[in-house]
Order: sequence, then structure tokens, then C-alpha cells
Amino acid sequence: MLTRKYQVKETIVTVTADEQYHPVCLASIGRSRSDLERHILEDPFFKVTFEPYECPPGAPEVVKRMVDAASRVGVGPMAAVAGTIAWLALEDMVKAGCTYGIIDNGGDIALINDRTVVVGIYAGESPIKGFGLEIGPRDHILGVCTSSATVGPSISLGNSDAALIISEDVSLADAAATALGNRIVDKESLATAFDFLKSIPEVSGAIGIIGDRMATYGRLPEIVRADVDQGKITKGD
Repeated sequence: MLTRKYQVKETIVTVTADEQYHPVCLASIGRSRSDLERHILEDPFFKVTFEPYECPPGAPEVVKRMVDAASRVGVGPMAAVAGTIAWLALEDMVKAGCTYGIIDNGGDIALINDRTVVVGIYAGESPIKGFGLEIGPRDHILGVCTSSATVGPSISLGNSDAALIISEDVSLADAAATALGNRIVDKESLATAFDFLKSIPEVSGAIGIIGDRMATYGRLPEIVRADVDQGKITKGD
């Protein structure tokens, strides 16, 4: 099993899988980026809007998934870019025979695991540290995506240290994490921040962290003590 960090233009990923699947991952990321860049050249508004976007006929798959996910939660399509690219890459790895693979694209994770794995919860300078989600063996892809106003380069309209979403639709997990983060503006907002998820059954669970306060929603894997390996955290530049 090999863990390695790669950069493909602005996409920075940490990939854990057997070595033979790493080139498959990188080739897929390259294709998705090319399709996305071509679409942005045709319509620059796609890249900058914070509002749901109407998908044009004939759009590439990466664009379709981003648009669909973002529209479900009322954000712009770029809110789903990292999770979508990771999802498509892991799908290609699975088609090539991969049964254990983790792609962390700036805190947005697509994974498939034929053995138990613990995914660390990272909330920057929050005192809530040393925890992770213990995910049992599974034969289909899962998304564990995190947005933050205090960690990494992503744009958030809130103040969360971590807004984490779990869904088998990785694009939706990414977009919903942004939407959740936008709603966490102070500790009191944790009481209502998850309400929008009640109409989205594809989201199985969520976590919100701000300062020393954490709230949860839905059905989560077991939260366990974990030594989070800082070297495996993909924050971007």
C-alpha cells in the first residue's frame, strides 16, 4: 500500500492505494481537469457564481455532477469540484480492480475500503482534536467531505472550524459541506445549521465544529480516538 501526495495544476491530492492504481488516479484527474477547464473557458460564470447553475446540454460528466450536487443545497457548482474530481478518479481505480483506495482532495475524501479504516477529523486550531470516524469494510465508494473557514483555501461564508458531511454521492457530500459551513457562524447556530439536511436523504451523517463546540447529525460511523497524521492531511497551498 502506497501513500503519496500529488499535484495536478491546482488539484492537490493525497492518494492511498496499491501502487498500480496511482497512475489510473492521476490520469483520471487530468481528464476531469481538462473537461472542467474547457467548460470554464466556454462559460467563465461557472467558476465564480455562488448560486446554483443551469447545466447546459452536452456538459461533461464532471460538470454535470458538480451542478447537480450544488443545486441540491443552494450553492455554486465550484463548491463540489474537489469531491467530484476525487469521486471520478476513484471510480476509475475501482474499474481497474482497486478494492482499497483513499483519495483526499483538500479535505474532500472519496474512499473504498475492504478493511476497516479510520478517517481523522481535523478542525485546525479547535481544541477538539484526536478523533476519527471508524468506517467498516465496504464494497462501494463513500464520500467524507469537510469544509472549513479556518483551514485551507476554500471560500466559506461561515466561521466553522470543520463542517463534515458523509454521503455515497461524493459530489453532494462536498457541496453540502460548504452549505453546512456557511450556516455555522457561531456556537448558537449549531442548533439549526443541520436543518437543511432533513430534505436530503442521501446525506447519512454530518458533524459541525466551531471553537470548543461540536454537534452531530444523522447516522455516523463510530467516533473513536485517533492520532491524526498531519503528514496525510491535504490542505492545499
